[in-house]
Amino acid sequence: MKDYIEKVLGPRLQGDGGWVEFVSQEGETVELIFRGECSKCGILDRCCGWMEQMILKNLGQQVKIRAIRRKPYFQDNK
Repeated sequence: MKDYIEKVLGPRLQGDGGWVEFVSQEGETVELIFRGECSKCGILDRCCGWMEQMILKNLGQQVKIRAIRRKPYFQDNK
C-alpha cells in the first residue's frame, strides 16, 4: 500500500505542486500526510476519493483515507 501510494499515486499529485506520505493503515483506514499545495487544497476530499477508487481498482482493497494536512519543508517543525 505504501509503495503504491507514494510511487504510483504520489507523482500525479506532484504535477500540481503537492505530495503525499503514507503514515499507517489500520483495517480499512489509511492515514496519509498531504504536503505542499495539497496541504491547503480546497478539494482535497475529492482527491482522497479518487485515491480510494484507484486503490480499489488496482489493489482490490476498499479503504477510507484519513487526510492530515501539513505545511511543507521548514515550516513543518512540529
